[in-house]
Amino acid sequence: MSCPVTCAAWVRCGVAKETPDKVQLSEEELKGLIEEAQERLGDGADGSDEGQVACGMNVAIPGRAESSHKTEDLSDNELDEYDLENYDEEEYTGDLTLGDSLATLAVYGSNDHDPYVTLKTTDQYEQEDFLIKPSDNLVLCGRADKDCCSLEVHVYNHEENSFYIHHDIILPAYPLSLQWLNFDPSPDESLGNYVAVGNMTPVIDIWDLDIVESLEPVFSLGGKKEKKKKKKGKKSLSSEETVKGHTDAVLDLSWNKQSRNVLASASADNTVILWDMSVGKPAASLMLHTDKVQTVQFHPFETQTLISGSYDRSAVLYDCRNPQDNHRMWRFSGQVERVTWNHFSPCNFLASTEDGFVYCLDARSDKPLFTLKAHDEEVSGLQLSSQIKGCLVTSSADKYVKIWDILGDRPSLIHSRNMKLGVLFCAACCPDFPFVFAFGGERQGLRVWDISKISAVNEVFGNRERLVLASASSVAGSSMAGSGSNDSETAMES
Repeated sequence: MSCPVTCAAWVRCGVAKETPDKVQLSEEELKGLIEEAQERLGDGADGSDEGQVACGMNVAIPGRAESSHKTEDLSDNELDEYDLENYDEEEYTGDLTLGDSLATLAVYGSNDHDPYVTLKTTDQYEQEDFLIKPSDNLVLCGRADKDCCSLEVHVYNHEENSFYIHHDIILPAYPLSLQWLNFDPSPDESLGNYVAVGNMTPVIDIWDLDIVESLEPVFSLGGKKEKKKKKKGKKSLSSEETVKGHTDAVLDLSWNKQSRNVLASASADNTVILWDMSVGKPAASLMLHTDKVQTVQFHPFETQTLISGSYDRSAVLYDCRNPQDNHRMWRFSGQVERVTWNHFSPCNFLASTEDGFVYCLDARSDKPLFTLKAHDEEVSGLQLSSQIKGCLVTSSADKYVKIWDILGDRPSLIHSRNMKLGVLFCAACCPDFPFVFAFGGERQGLRVWDISKISAVNEVFGNRERLVLASASSVAGSSMAGSGSNDSETAMES
């Protein structure tokens, strides 16, 4: 049975709490959660009263009576070959009895006295696995099983070459995007360890990664439409409350590392919303796209600069201080799947499309720096190495992961591999180890791959200098969204 991994994200070493907290609910808290869940189920079943009545009555269902008659009409002669009437009277012809077979076995009261049991207890190993070391990375992935959806928290240790699931969180809906952040809205704590989850609903849930067995998110952004209940005896139509937030699925998320209380979300309702997490409300809504917005990313150094990509085959660069009047737009040959900034060339960004192309663009120019036919199908993963300049990794629905050298704006293919994960949905680069990437697809779960073990990768990137990202204050230059015309559009067809 396939359990697709739809999204993935990394957490830096040393961020997670060494010993995560465990949720311990009192009887009153557990009772309150049960009542709240029952109320939600009751509200969801308001429109299906007729179906519930039918389930509680003996209503004849077409086809069911026919199948029952067929069962009754089965001939008894079909069971005669098994001789079920004499089943218990069969005799064993051998001379060996159960007591004789167990007579020579030694029995010990506990594993402590058994000399052949070397591992007396597993408690010590379980405690060691529960602890998170300063050298551990967390790898997060959204997983959709047949019966439920979950957020899996994996532990990856590069030095020890260990990789295992630490704990998981049950999610209320199909996960589509993950974004790690450290902003804590409570005044008591300055930094946290959280993940924002976008799913098939308009609600964005923020979960605490330092809490195990949590049943509900720390806080949520947005809300579903709530209908006011009708009063008995009146036939007036139910009125809907105004929804502050998205009205459709949240497809992507991006956290502003400079202004830590700001989170951007892209949605199937054709909008991008900037959230102020300190108050839990939208600060701005960007409505320049005409179709689903599939990808969004803040600039790594400029607080006000944001880029988004959409099903309408366009990418939009915003100056968030005045996004409606100060923006730039590019047109592409297909739906935009992913956008990402080049953190080594802050004026450049990359965009991938559904028809397999990857574009590299200068935000101050109309024409692309290069156009690359990277895959045969949509490019679902577009990741630059965290420290190696020019190292680009792409993943696609054609089941392949490809490693490129784009240094000097002349892309060349270094290595290609079928990951045996089926259609690939996501890719993520480790922030601490520049050659380690995580991939998710339609089967086989999450896969972590150290590409430095490929000889061709070592030949090209092995001696290349590793660079550490500079702070925002050290990057000079004016706002890129404000360069050139205030409202420009460029078409790029392949």
